[in-house]
Amino acid sequence: MTLFRLFLALVLAVAQSAIAGPAPKGEIASTVQSLQAPHPGKTGTYVLEEGEKSLLARSWLADKATRSIDVQYFIWSADNVGILATEALLRAAQRGVKVRVLVDDLLMDASPEAMVALAAHPNFEIRIYNPRLTVGTSKAKRLLNLATGFRASNQRMHDKTATFDGLVTITGGRNMADEYYDFDHTYNFRDRDVLVVGPIVANINASFERFWNSPLAVPVNRLLESEARKLTPARIQAIYSELHAYAGNKENYAPEVREATQNLTQKFTKLTKEMAWSDAAFLCDQPGKNNSHFGLGGGGRTTSALMDLLRSARKRVTIQSPYLVLSPKGLALFRELVRRGVEVRISTNSLASTDNLQAFSGYQKQRKAILKAGIRVYEFKPGPAIQGDLIPRSARGNGQRPTLSLHAKSMVVDGATLFVGTFNLDPRSANLNTEVGVLIPSPEAARQVEQNIERDMEPGNSWDAARDHPDSHAAPGKRRSSRFWGALPIQQIL
Repeated sequence: MTLFRLFLALVLAVAQSAIAGPAPKGEIASTVQSLQAPHPGKTGTYVLEEGEKSLLARSWLADKATRSIDVQYFIWSADNVGILATEALLRAAQRGVKVRVLVDDLLMDASPEAMVALAAHPNFEIRIYNPRLTVGTSKAKRLLNLATGFRASNQRMHDKTATFDGLVTITGGRNMADEYYDFDHTYNFRDRDVLVVGPIVANINASFERFWNSPLAVPVNRLLESEARKLTPARIQAIYSELHAYAGNKENYAPEVREATQNLTQKFTKLTKEMAWSDAAFLCDQPGKNNSHFGLGGGGRTTSALMDLLRSARKRVTIQSPYLVLSPKGLALFRELVRRGVEVRISTNSLASTDNLQAFSGYQKQRKAILKAGIRVYEFKPGPAIQGDLIPRSARGNGQRPTLSLHAKSMVVDGATLFVGTFNLDPRSANLNTEVGVLIPSPEAARQVEQNIERDMEPGNSWDAARDHPDSHAAPGKRRSSRFWGALPIQQIL
């Protein structure tokens, strides 16, 4: 098996939506049927803590898909992983799999020519969500869109789902880029996904269809009409050949990745045998998030559902979020929980580990109020002791390890209910970005994730925000930048 398939896994957190017709046949269908047989009516979930496992799961599913792959992502980078993943999707399309790719416009950096060429394949469709800033947009039009529709331009699709043959989905914090799967040489994310099978997948498929058919999802050919007119059949085939040649070049694969792709069926089968079974629910927003047209508020369905989950807490709440910027209502809710005797602990990034100085500046201004409310906050270290366990290959030949930044978005309530998804504790997730996630009423799954978060909070992995003065460990340049951003009135878009 070639390495590209492992990265296809990568690109794939790619998913397939419900397509009418007879039940699919193949290894995915037979595997799902055997898993579900002892658990009729229940949803199976497996939490993917490590980037490599998340990659391997996607790789196996993408390789075995026979009908469809639907991808929904906020970020798809044109780095090594992104290119290899794109080539993997092309291979799937060429073997007859229907591939649909929906990507948010904001950070899309793929070549216009390549996107149009891929979309020219009869089995490959690409749509761009809310294309006001990047794809097919001139600099002048971008500035005009921001000036005349600031709110609309800030309403992004933060969803990340990958469904294969309409039967298995992977969702969670990971986008499609090197750093989400532990393969970047300088900077990686400590992230979390969940693989799901069972009745919940139909709801995920329905959500994908709503986004795919929304007026906000625009076919790439419509956005890049001039590029499409210029592209000849010969050039399209040349682009396909270039992608295949890149994937076929062994120099583009790390030895440890080649090794990881061996015996994938056996590895995937072992992984799925450890599933937790419950009445899990899929939380999702509508395209556009909410009906507000003015200001930057409005909330959303995921926001309301997670606030209801918090209100149900009786003993403790354990949260992991890369960004921690609370609205007055959110801070009041946590304050009320503490007043009722609920222990509230939050794991988030430190200034030294964060990838988002703007968001950190918002937390920095609130930190005293958050701690005063009785919330215990632990700030992740850029080189935590746990890094070797999470990414065994992270130590390079010179002994240097990449910076590790927190990107997981999870919540555990009373040690019994778990949420894993895309929702950050910030105003953007609450009011502007569409979000998704899986709510899992399983003490087994909740205990597993809570223990992992608690491990991340340990002194070797995090600083205690109340006593360790974490900002002092950041580089002077980062400290200056956070103060600069903190002086700007940007709280509502963080």
